[in-house]
Amino acid sequence: MRSALKKTGLAAMAFALCAGPLTACSGGGKRELVAAQEEKQSVIRFVAAEYSTETKPFLDNLVREFELKHPDILVELQVANWNVLDGIYTSMISKNQPPDLLITNVYAHFAKAGILNDLNQILSPGLKEKMYPNLMQMDQIGGVQYALPYVATVRNLYYNKELFREAGIASPPTDWDSLREDARKIKDTGRASGFGVDLTDDEIQAYLSYFFFGAGGGWFRDGKWIINSPANVEGLTYLKQLFNDGLTDPEPTVTIRDEKQRIVGDGKLGMMISGNYFTRVVPREFPKLEWGAGPIPVKRGVPPITFGVQDVIVSFRTDHTDEAALSKFLDFLYDDRNYEDMTVREGFIPVTSTVGEELSRTDAAMRRNIAELGTAMFYPIQQPAWQAVMDTSRKMGDAILYDSLSPQAALDQLQKFAEGRSAP
Repeated sequence: MRSALKKTGLAAMAFALCAGPLTACSGGGKRELVAAQEEKQSVIRFVAAEYSTETKPFLDNLVREFELKHPDILVELQVANWNVLDGIYTSMISKNQPPDLLITNVYAHFAKAGILNDLNQILSPGLKEKMYPNLMQMDQIGGVQYALPYVATVRNLYYNKELFREAGIASPPTDWDSLREDARKIKDTGRASGFGVDLTDDEIQAYLSYFFFGAGGGWFRDGKWIINSPANVEGLTYLKQLFNDGLTDPEPTVTIRDEKQRIVGDGKLGMMISGNYFTRVVPREFPKLEWGAGPIPVKRGVPPITFGVQDVIVSFRTDHTDEAALSKFLDFLYDDRNYEDMTVREGFIPVTSTVGEELSRTDAAMRRNIAELGTAMFYPIQQPAWQAVMDTSRKMGDAILYDSLSPQAALDQLQKFAEGRSAP
């Protein structure tokens, strides 16, 4: 639409200039029509994940500001909820019209398929320099920068202090034994459920990670999937037993993380594991809430863990890829003023050192979160099979909690699937 208007306007201008004496627009005594040359306009299709009600207004305004500064670049923005995001970009790719930029949480399977741009060829030196190196390294394979960190979080146990006081709990649990005991104390008050567990499509991979790593296990180690390791089976068995004993919220496979956070705020749930965005989002909606935070509980004898998550931006190869335009837009997106505004609104940890240092000056929790990112455990996002493994794990919640599938059998199935998808 904008290109058509621009072309019409230029043509009208050319006609007006030539409406006077013919010699003004002719040469050698001959009339000539002078065709107005349309200014080249680059197009960036940007599909962004929606994190909260703040996401779309912020990005809409950012795109408007960018286009005013760069009228030769048109940004077609689409903001989508995580529940439908995969379907949107998958459909675009299947039609051979992939987005130029996509915010997502996976990238390795795209890299394996050969459909991503190497961001080393796009990023400006200034933007590369201010990215945290450990996050950048997780987003490259074989020296190719297939993805760019966008936001990061670390996970903690968040709890309702009022419920803890009523239940006689002095401090947050740090191991599984005390987690079970404290969840029972909260349940016994008759006011709330003890421990929130999210085994929905949204967060099951996260809760599996908390209890895999909390038992000393994980997803991938020494070049092999370890999904059905004894440690992981123990972690999932413990989680299922909490549910069987009535110590979790009543609907772990129905109530998503964001809803559980509101239930904590409303005083109907004692504690849950969530990201540091809890500290921004929940108090905004429940300003009277007294909340506290503690580490992720682990099996007694296992060292404390920090679990981190990063979302990334990838750039697909298209028939209109303009590396210079993409570089300008990414510089604007990560401009310190813009990027700080976004991370504060959403409650994320910044992935740029400049904004991280600025926010850390007045926020001790931010300093701690940034330090924890350096030692945190993450999903195996460099493995091309991870997207499929994660999608398959999302279907396991009901089978584990309500059907006859044992934790060992469930993880055996997921292990076999992961190995099959990783075969050459």
